[in-house]
Amino acid sequence: MMCHIRAARKHDVDELNRIACESEAYWGYDEKFMERFKEVYRITEDFICSNPTFILVEGSHVIGFYALIETHEGTELEYFYIDPRFIGKGYGKKMWERLIDYCREAGVKSFSLVTSPQAKGFYERMGAVVVGEVESLLREGRRIPRLRYEIT
Repeated sequence: MMCHIRAARKHDVDELNRIACESEAYWGYDEKFMERFKEVYRITEDFICSNPTFILVEGSHVIGFYALIETHEGTELEYFYIDPRFIGKGYGKKMWERLIDYCREAGVKSFSLVTSPQAKGFYERMGAVVVGEVESLLREGRRIPRLRYEIT
């Protein structure tokens, strides 16, 4: 894979929203769930300018992206999405490795993330550990996994 990571720019916002929505829809969620997803997890130009957001590119294709945020609880992995056409081809692992490299360079010792139950196995294979569950912002009564990753 001849791919590279670059910082996201304001003009990437539509492509990032497309990838996030298509990646989430990959798991077969209904239209109501996806409409709520688009409202809650919409990426904005302000978000890109205010938070470390990086894109994995191969040739002219945007393969995926990730973004970190700082909260009162510490660093959170807010977004980690792969274009569904590239899921299962090693790009997620490559993007994860670049994420960890960035965290080391930035002095981030650990981060948390919340994910769909379907994607939990990927994060566990990367070394993240389930530390609990939280209430989904998208569907009342739905509990989703919360994981933590320690940078070594």
